[in-house]
Amino acid sequence: IFSIVVFGSIVNECYVNKDSQDPKLLCIFNENESACSYGIAVGIIAFFGCIFFFVVDLYFQQISSVKDRKRAVLLDLGFSGFLSFLWFVAFCFLANQWQRTTMSTGVLQGADAARAAITFSFFSIIVWVALAVKALQRYHLGTDMSLFATDQFAADPNAAYPGYPTGSGIESTETYQSPPFTETLDANPKGYQVPAY
Repeated sequence: IFSIVVFGSIVNECYVNKDSQDPKLLCIFNENESACSYGIAVGIIAFFGCIFFFVVDLYFQQISSVKDRKRAVLLDLGFSGFLSFLWFVAFCFLANQWQRTTMSTGVLQGADAARAAITFSFFSIIVWVALAVKALQRYHLGTDMSLFATDQFAADPNAAYPGYPTGSGIESTETYQSPPFTETLDANPKGYQVPAY
């Protein structure tokens, strides 16, 4: 959401006319086109990265390979750390260019959008650092293989396979048939002779 606010406010209100006679739109951040372009680019990268990792989180439990799970967590960690750095640079760059901006009529019209872009760039740093820390915790949790192993295996590698649950052992008397394998079988059914060897 923060990335949408940043690149949306820059695209919508941070390109203004210098004066009423000049139809050319200029970036509100000290007329530096790089500042607006960088803010838009980081916002779009963060937005699509969020969508991608949201889908990865939805399907994470269905990834059966331990190596693929580990790669997904490492990719999340690397991407979150990289975007934390990009948002830090965006915040510093936009704040520096805004500080150097000379106020004019056109600049005053988009001033609130510029301040919103700078503010939400700062909040994005905090969010992406938190996501990187969470991914790092998830990676450390996975080093003991509890994250990357499936649930049906025992924790001890020498332990036997658990098999099927046995139930409570209490049988209902209201059943219409007897439970399987509990009937007593005759050793010698009628009409059958055991061969002698």
